[in-house]
Amino acid sequence: MGCRISVEDIAFNYPGGATVFTGISLAVDEGCVYSLLGPNGTGKSTLLKCMAGLISPSHGRVHLDGRDIAGMQPHEIARQVGFVPQTQVSPFPFMVRDIVLMGRASHLGPFATPSAEDEEIAADALGRVGISHLADRPCTGISGGEWQLVLIARAIAQRPGILLLDEPTSHLDLGNQVRVLDVIGRLAEDGMTIVVATHFPDHALLTSNRVAILKDQGILAIGSPEEVIGEDTMHRAYGVDVRIMHLDDPFNRRICVPVMRASRGTAP
Repeated sequence: MGCRISVEDIAFNYPGGATVFTGISLAVDEGCVYSLLGPNGTGKSTLLKCMAGLISPSHGRVHLDGRDIAGMQPHEIARQVGFVPQTQVSPFPFMVRDIVLMGRASHLGPFATPSAEDEEIAADALGRVGISHLADRPCTGISGGEWQLVLIARAIAQRPGILLLDEPTSHLDLGNQVRVLDVIGRLAEDGMTIVVATHFPDHALLTSNRVAILKDQGILAIGSPEEVIGEDTMHRAYGVDVRIMHLDDPFNRRICVPVMRASRGTAP
């Protein structure tokens, strides 16, 4: 497997000089699920936007299949990189199929309209995330979990090799979280390269091949989930005590459980 997308010694500063992060380097191989963990405000979303070419780092480079994206046109990047932002709400009641069809925009020329092939690709994207039944529903009449799947389908319709997702399970109930994680796993099995910013160490343990934890304007830890998601590292990252436990299942999977004081009325 070759490296699909990498960042080399990048930094990002807000106008006025406030530093979000500096000296960030990581490489994501084909078919890998790479999770970004870290407290609020450490730059996970900003890093994803740099990787998507939506904003430019203050220093360093982002490479896409070996090419510096600073020298690429936006439509070139969009054909290779899909970006799913944190949950947005559409103010207009577009049909779900039309929202997903918008993912084909980078493949269309000026003033061109989607072809029958574009419509087939959009329909396929809806099917891959399991929401074909929503195609003719207005996007203002579906649930938050369904809307998140619509945004993922729109990105898939771009036919990218790389998918960047910014907190795709935030604000979702347990069932919809599992559905999104299942979609991520199936896309990776099909060879897609995926980078996910998340607040859930358990989700990284379930889906990821690699993990980086952002903290204090840099990377606190980087490596496999087994190497990175440990009790000491989680305490250093979030300032809370956790226990890493193994599930009694055939896969011997690990979970991250916060340690909390007993609530009032609980027997000692």
